Amino acid sequence: MAAKSYDMIVIGAGPGGYVAAIRGAQLGLKVAIVEREHMGGICLNWGCIPTKALLRSSEIFHQMHRAKEFGLSVENIGFDLKAIIDRSRGVAKQMAGGISHLMKKNKIDVVMGAATLPAKGKVSVKTAKGVEELTSKNIILATGARARELPGLEADGDLVWTYKHALNPVRMPKKLLVIGSGAIGIEFASFYNTMGADTTVVEVMDRVLPVEDKDISAFAKKSFVKQGMKIMEKAMVKKLDRAKDKVTAHIEVGGKVEKHDFDTVISAVGIVGNCEDLGLEKLGVEIDRTHVVTDQYCRTKVDGLFAIGDIAGAPWLAHKASHEGVMVAELIAGKHPHPVKPESIAGCTYCHPQVASVGYSEAKAKELGHTVKVGKFPFMGNGKAVAMGEAEGMVKTVFDAKTGELLGAHMVGAEVTEMIQGFVVARGLETTEEDLMNTVFPHPTMSEMMHESVLAAYERALHI
Repeated sequence: MAAKSYDMIVIGAGPGGYVAAIRGAQLGLKVAIVEREHMGGICLNWGCIPTKALLRSSEIFHQMHRAKEFGLSVENIGFDLKAIIDRSRGVAKQMAGGISHLMKKNKIDVVMGAATLPAKGKVSVKTAKGVEELTSKNIILATGARARELPGLEADGDLVWTYKHALNPVRMPKKLLVIGSGAIGIEFASFYNTMGADTTVVEVMDRVLPVEDKDISAFAKKSFVKQGMKIMEKAMVKKLDRAKDKVTAHIEVGGKVEKHDFDTVISAVGIVGNCEDLGLEKLGVEIDRTHVVTDQYCRTKVDGLFAIGDIAGAPWLAHKASHEGVMVAELIAGKHPHPVKPESIAGCTYCHPQVASVGYSEAKAKELGHTVKVGKFPFMGNGKAVAMGEAEGMVKTVFDAKTGELLGAHMVGAEVTEMIQGFVVARGLETTEEDLMNTVFPHPTMSEMMHESVLAAYERALHI
């Protein structure tokens, strides 16, 4: 069978790949997308979306326990883990179906199977019916990443889980160990802890959520501990002894090894790019620690071959992948898009309390040579937050003292993952402190705290 020719071929239908395909089709390109497993990739099926469904259940469960505070009465509070999981899987299924519909609507050819690149401009796909050959001058790699597995801490689906097992658990853990306190680890710790598991989090760095600003990490840790989590920082799980119904973890902390028993372990120690079995090395693609090396326009060392999303390196965020997908599709179509700036991409963690940030932390801004002005405002000083019963949290802003440039914004508390976008737009528009001070924020809203934290940086806060 003759090879089918396209203007653009995308390998991987996650949030980077499928968005690239849609944008290419909108620009009049003939597009094919290859996916070996699920439309929507990990994000839609086993990541961003189903975890948010789980966390929503735990959030409502948490609020049910607080009913009395709000003058309400609820009796016999309980939960059905299977029903929670079924809802989460249903949400993922609905969203994945939506992607298939978008592919049809945009007349994108979908090829289900495993792709390899036998030569420049060629893609060979092993499908259920045999091998399909495709050709294009422009190929986008959007193959994503998977959970990193450390020797001796490998998942078995029974006692030791990855995020996939944690999303479809065989049981409700009673005593849970979470290894790693990045976004994935802390979200699962938050979910299972709220649902009643005795939860311990082990983090090798000196603080939880290590990519966040130090003040935010410290505030979040205090909240987690208050909720009953045990947090072990500067600690490392050296090995796991697996017995019939328990795991004994050997945890090195402060130069000593402690032994602790758990019935379940979730490993969330980072990710590894899916760059194997594609034939990339043979083509001359440069790979650095499982990630494809690209320039600011996601171009690899091979002409006409691009890499976007998790396979192209940090930040490992779905919205970064989507934005890169749009940029590359526009580049291929002859447009002149702006490169994606990593420091203008917000990070959101949906633990309880939520954490969100954009730009530089205070420490990073100073390290880069900025003289800074820092403003902080507590949720306690905001009428809407207090009325909602969400008085725990803070907003922190970092400005360049000389120019008034907003260098970074950091938040912890209820719904901050929705509020952060205001600061993302502000940074995109190169807003100064004066612009933000002169913006009228509606009252009563939690967004007023954003205004107050800017005022606080210049000793002008009104409500503290």
